[in-house]
Amino acid sequence: MYGRKYMGIERSTFLIDTNGKLLKNGEKLGLKGHVDDVIESIKEI
Repeated sequence: MYGRKYMGIERSTFLIDTNGKLLKNGEKLGLKGHVDDVIESIKEI
């Protein structure tokens, strides 16, 4: 990434409001707990 070549999966989640404003940017997320983290972020908004 950023000029480095690598093989693998990159998981990112973006929470965007109805006006198209980026509310939360989640990068380098692991599989375990990902859904719970997203739900918690939504509750905070």
